[in-house]
Amino acid sequence: MKFVLNLLLMTLSVLAFSQTKVIAHRGAFKAQNLPENSIAALEEAARIGCFASEFDVRITKDGEIIVHHDDDVDGLIISETNLKELRKHKLPNGEKIPTLEEYLKAGKKLPQMRLVLEVKKSKQPEMTLEAARKSVEWVKKLKLEHQVDYITFDFEAGKLIAELNPDANVAYLEGDKTPEQAKTAGYNGLDYHYSVYQKNPNWIEEAHDLGMTINAWTVNEEADMNWLIEQEADFITTNEPELLIKLLH
Repeated sequence: MKFVLNLLLMTLSVLAFSQTKVIAHRGAFKAQNLPENSIAALEEAARIGCFASEFDVRITKDGEIIVHHDDDVDGLIISETNLKELRKHKLPNGEKIPTLEEYLKAGKKLPQMRLVLEVKKSKQPEMTLEAARKSVEWVKKLKLEHQVDYITFDFEAGKLIAELNPDANVAYLEGDKTPEQAKTAGYNGLDYHYSVYQKNPNWIEEAHDLGMTINAWTVNEEADMNWLIEQEADFITTNEPELLIKLLH
């Protein structure tokens, strides 16, 4: 009887910790050698059972939104180049660099998985805000408000997203604001580098007390994953989603 009770307590403990959810950073790209931010990596994240797939968006010279991390494509600065020219450059697996419309439509076919849209900073602040504005427009146009969350390092862009869609989940990335400061500005989540939480462990509890969610990036080592799970982080963003899934289950 004592053995059964101990086993039950251990199981309940694991279930409590496993409330932490897995977000594949730029999709599940690493294990299968897929391009980051590709639709293939998005689909792989769904296949292996991730809660969400994170991806980056940037705005082109002619005002189109594409899914890409760096500010250039093969040396072409995205904010200074039109979409047509950028699309001549393909990803290593043969995919075209996806537009936000294409990526969201692919994600819509995976309704079990959330899409975490990061608005990247442009050199011109007004272009960052325009990227945020158009991202929200596309999400609304495709009726994906229930599936898309937003993150950004640009404090003003996040505030704008929260204003344009008050029901959206919007998390701040930079790590230079207290939970209260972020909450007051309209954010309902923190998504800081895990080292920020290690330096300010009280922020996790403070954020939760304010009704905010806690995410951490980019967590690739087992020890850091375990620490965040023990701290009851809501989400962990990782380049090693397979490892994190194994730890949680």
